[in-house]
Amino acid sequence: MSSYLKGLQWRYATKKFDNTKKLSEEQLNLLLDSIQLTASSYGLQPYEVFIVEDMDVRAKLSEVAWQQPQILDASQVLVFAVNTNVDEKYLADYMQNTADTRGISLEDLSGFSDMIKNTVLTFPEEEKVSWAKRQAYIALGNLLSTAAVHEIDACPMEGFDPAQFDEILDLKSKNLTSAVIATVGFRSEEDQMKDAKKVRKPKNELFTKI
Repeated sequence: MSSYLKGLQWRYATKKFDNTKKLSEEQLNLLLDSIQLTASSYGLQPYEVFIVEDMDVRAKLSEVAWQQPQILDASQVLVFAVNTNVDEKYLADYMQNTADTRGISLEDLSGFSDMIKNTVLTFPEEEKVSWAKRQAYIALGNLLSTAAVHEIDACPMEGFDPAQFDEILDLKSKNLTSAVIATVGFRSEEDQMKDAKKVRKPKNELFTKI
């Protein structure tokens, strides 16, 4: 079995973290690199990720996340917040970054820019936010896989009040709204789920060849 699949077998959605164990700076940066390198529609990355370590802030977040212990016990809480204002300025900034990174002119990118203007920028606001959230979930998946391969525990979480998270983290002023969170760290030996067998659909039910 490949090391990648072994990592996926090893991982689980950690329910109880060991609050005495913290990620090293190198381990945290590894996870952040995996998010930064994630594929996204047109490469636009319409989200930002907040790394919450401050325990006072986390205590407030815990109150609006049904007091799930991961919020306080994990090494870090990562909040994926999507951009609610992907507009012409956002696109212009992205095109400038592309031009600078690749050493080409904005004129060379005009066709690419027009294509995005005629697709993403025409979405109704609700659809645009939904599209952005789908991109954030791709990044979440990359984070979980990277963590698994390097035996860093993680738990993806939707059990929280997004509006309250937005208020606590002052996201609205940044044209952002919280989409999903992930807690990262190291499992506690007291977590009863750490040795549970992984339950998945059999392949004949999950996959269909056509």
